[in-house]
Amino acid sequence: MTDLAIHAADRDISERLCEQVRTAYETRTPLRIVGGDTRAFYGRPVEGQPLCIAEHSGIVSYDPVELVVTVRAGTRLSALQKALAEHHQMLAFEPPSFGENSTIGGAVATGLSGPRRPWAGAARDFVLGTRVITQEGKLLRFGGEVMKNVAGYDLSRLMAGAQGTLGVLADISFKVLPIPTANHCLRLPMSLEDALNKLAELGRLPLPITAAAWHAGELYIRLEGGNSSVKATQERLGGEPLEASFWRSLANQTHGFFHLEDGKALWRLSLPPHTAPLALDIPEADIFYDWGGSQRWVKTTLDATTLRNACQAAGGHATCYTPQTQGGAAEPFTPLNSVVEKYHRNLKAELDVHGIFNPGRLYAAF
Repeated sequence: MTDLAIHAADRDISERLCEQVRTAYETRTPLRIVGGDTRAFYGRPVEGQPLCIAEHSGIVSYDPVELVVTVRAGTRLSALQKALAEHHQMLAFEPPSFGENSTIGGAVATGLSGPRRPWAGAARDFVLGTRVITQEGKLLRFGGEVMKNVAGYDLSRLMAGAQGTLGVLADISFKVLPIPTANHCLRLPMSLEDALNKLAELGRLPLPITAAAWHAGELYIRLEGGNSSVKATQERLGGEPLEASFWRSLANQTHGFFHLEDGKALWRLSLPPHTAPLALDIPEADIFYDWGGSQRWVKTTLDATTLRNACQAAGGHATCYTPQTQGGAAEPFTPLNSVVEKYHRNLKAELDVHGIFNPGRLYAAF
């Protein structure tokens, strides 16, 4: 444990949060869980009494030697990243930040990961344990040092991507990684077909690639690792230098591509590796290929059914990132099949019997 934990105790409001949840459970009052409120655009709107966790902040413990940090959910993402950077470490899943008030709890609740995700892992892969406020207003620990789960569920990982529908994240323990010694970003003029073939070829080789994207006739690649490995790969690939900030702009959706016009909606297509371009009537300039082509950002006026059918045929799914704006889909997430929906309903009923946690956030029925 470092000195970072000493000044965190005065920002522990878990007892107050537990009392609010306990009251909501007894009165069956819906709660809208709010941190920095920078990800409210993602998913369905929620109506309920605000449960504000932003004050529940601070680093509880941090062991740079063991590469483990425990942090309160209301802690600003930027503050955590700064503390880790002082020890030359990072959150390897590279969570996007949609504003200065973005919190680490929101990053885990939405389960979103940045450009490094195919090479390092998703957000849930780095969650070691959590403290969660349950429907009865109890503060329970899952994972981490206490390997205990309720009803057979790995609740720590279930919370990643659940968007607050299963409980309230209070504290989260992460596995962190060292920041790579060397870093080089480059871009290569290349057609989409050539870029996808190139990425498939490079993917079979032990190269230090940690991000790859394509847009408007250019292939973008990030190399990270040891000095000799990065230098050798840089010389092999060639290309023009690229500012490292490019990847932050892509993750945080501040890149110019994400500017919407003419009633278009922003969609995220998630597809298996090496999937060919989909047969959609969308200009090439309105598609940004990320994650080596597995994640595709699309600006379009096409209807949800057309997009989702095309993705489903390729083994993927489509999510609307602008469901609450003109041109967006009424249902931001791909409807579940009957079997998966049954499991979702059973899980929700087990952990939130009165439906007080972010009701309707993921799906209208639950």
